[in-house]
Amino acid sequence: MIEAWVLFPALLLGLATGAGLLVERVAGRHIPGALLPAIGFSLIVVGCQFLTMAEWSAGLIVPFALLMGVSGFVLGGRDLLGRLELWPTVAALAAFGALAAPIVLSGEATFAGYIKLDDTATWMALTDRVMEAGRSLDGLDPSTYEATLHFNLGEGYPIGAFLLLGIGSALSGQDVAWTIQPYMAALGTLVALGLWQMSGSLLESRPLRAVAAFVGSQAALLYGYYLWGGIKEIAAAALLATVVPLAILAVERQGQWRALAPLALACAALVGVLSGGGVVWFAAPLAGALALLVVRVGAVGALRGAVWCSGLLAVLSAPVLMAGGLVPPTAAPLTSPEATGNLIEPLGLEQVAGIWLGGDFRLGPEHASVTYLLIVLAGTATLSVLAYAWRKRAWTLPVYAAGTLGACLVVYAFGSPWVDGKALAIASPVIPFAAAVGSALLFARGLRAQGAALLALVLGGVLASNVLQYRDVNLAPRDQLAELQRAGEMIGDAGPSLLTEYQPYGARHFLRDADPEAAAELRRRPVGLSNGETLPKGESADTDRFDLSALLTYRTLVLRRSPSQSRPPSPFELRWRGEFYEVWQRPRRGFAPVIRHLGLGDSTSPVARPSCADVRELARLATSGRMLTAASRPGSEAVRLARGHRATVEVPRTGAYEIWLRGSVRPRAELWVDGRAQGTVRHQLNNRGNYVKLGAVSLAEGPHQVEVRFDVDWRPGSGGIATPAGPLVLSPTDVAESRLLEVRSREAERRLCGRQWDWIELVGA
Repeated sequence: MIEAWVLFPALLLGLATGAGLLVERVAGRHIPGALLPAIGFSLIVVGCQFLTMAEWSAGLIVPFALLMGVSGFVLGGRDLLGRLELWPTVAALAAFGALAAPIVLSGEATFAGYIKLDDTATWMALTDRVMEAGRSLDGLDPSTYEATLHFNLGEGYPIGAFLLLGIGSALSGQDVAWTIQPYMAALGTLVALGLWQMSGSLLESRPLRAVAAFVGSQAALLYGYYLWGGIKEIAAAALLATVVPLAILAVERQGQWRALAPLALACAALVGVLSGGGVVWFAAPLAGALALLVVRVGAVGALRGAVWCSGLLAVLSAPVLMAGGLVPPTAAPLTSPEATGNLIEPLGLEQVAGIWLGGDFRLGPEHASVTYLLIVLAGTATLSVLAYAWRKRAWTLPVYAAGTLGACLVVYAFGSPWVDGKALAIASPVIPFAAAVGSALLFARGLRAQGAALLALVLGGVLASNVLQYRDVNLAPRDQLAELQRAGEMIGDAGPSLLTEYQPYGARHFLRDADPEAAAELRRRPVGLSNGETLPKGESADTDRFDLSALLTYRTLVLRRSPSQSRPPSPFELRWRGEFYEVWQRPRRGFAPVIRHLGLGDSTSPVARPSCADVRELARLATSGRMLTAASRPGSEAVRLARGHRATVEVPRTGAYEIWLRGSVRPRAELWVDGRAQGTVRHQLNNRGNYVKLGAVSLAEGPHQVEVRFDVDWRPGSGGIATPAGPLVLSPTDVAESRLLEVRSREAERRLCGRQWDWIELVGA
């Protein structure tokens, strides 16, 4: 936890701050300290994008970032301590803490959005490849990992948001799976710092500026996107909060070319994060700044500055535009009204207000009347503040609000519902930030009671929205994925490998060196079922359900452990077993071909009695002297949980049993057997058809009372959408220890009929 949530973000922000000092030194103009990390972030993003254009130069990404950060501290860091300010630091730390809470308070250094949205697995794949080989796809064998990269990276997908993630992970020695959430939280601090800088044009009180910056950085919709992997949205919000104060600063310095360089750099970073379409986000703020510049220096001077800034922006954005054009091909469905992605329904425009009293922003608020009342209040306060700022000629906030909300409206009018949601999230800090500034202005004018009331309502609405999202967050099961990571390291390049469950984090990230494919994922090879169909996305299937030839294409099988999982076909041998996964491998060559595989069992037990007709058919197909192979193992006992999650189980024989529950556990389940606690499981989320192991216990033959107690506590993820649980399955601990029995074809009916088997095979010479 300390490595992921303390050392990693400290390293990342330190590197970005050093690079920001370097930009300040080169530009020859003072840059406000609150903007230095975002400027440094922009420099590293823009510079590293050039290095990703060739495979050989990708290895220079980390050295380049180190060089920028260290050089900045060497050249301009001597007076850095004197420039550190208390209140922007407080705002940044508070924003980081609020974003960290849903993960850190779970007790596991994991990430959010599990099952709800699997884009995070794609972000991991892109980060892995970019850090290793840039945009090159050379040398990749067919796999889900390769197909994911080809669909995205090969089509010019913007990678700016992933570069600092990869750099920080490489420097800290951590896998990106455990740093992606702290990385997004660190980007949230840049949002707070940018808003802090903007508030200075209207507020003198530094504590009140810190409060306003914190409120804006916690906008409910942006917080919701953060909790399901919205890395680009939070990076874009951070850069927008940087671009506007830089634009106003450039106006105050009368468009001097050196003052425009940091502005062009931040805009180029925004293009790197959102592709060429990101221009829509900074076009309006820059147009407003240009109008102010015309008033300051005249049309000719303003035009000269605009041409210089635009030219520099075009040069700095060249890697993005060369790879994907103004809008990459992957953006084709961005205007389709049917493209809702993982949204349940299109989001309403009112969610841009940053207040939504519900645990899932895709659903309606739980307290609709209170939510809409707070939205109206925040919107009214925002309009009043903007009018006040206009009269005072304090242009920063009006330019930010009008430009950002205007861009959001343009996207909302022409974009698909999926893109509309992203736009609303990027723009959502505006209204809560402006409303909080309004409450601070009331304080400053002596209207303390009114200011306190407004602040309490706005801040309370934002924090209450995020507390509900904290309650319902989907956290990835750290132990399970860490075991998958170990399996990937053990397998190495012994591929191709197959995952029979829907597990995008395995197929797109952890098993990437083993040419992984997932049966219910984007893939290159046909992985059909024995009935001729394919597995739908999100589903899992037992190995017995797969077409035999498709299964034997893979050298390695990575199987999710469950009481119903069959032993794979006879050429495969068990190489490793963990708490959650098993790894089976077949020889590269020289194994006897399986001519026919008769799978038995069902979704609760791997064994069943074959029909004698099927056994006779296998024996008939066998030529003289050929053997049938049967897999023998104990069966499982399944019971449905009655009301109160209780059941009586009849145990057929004395022994040790594992007790499994099909479904998910949220937040905590405690297993009781015959009145005694036997195990506890916390926050284990599954896709359809998978099991959670509740515990292991020794049981005597006969009836036993089994109970599963679910409870709710204060820890993150204690709420959320309830999922069906059950049945409960008792599986002998030796259920995975199958034995292979060879039977001559003429003895098959006598020895195989009437007994339970996992499967029976006819194996060739």
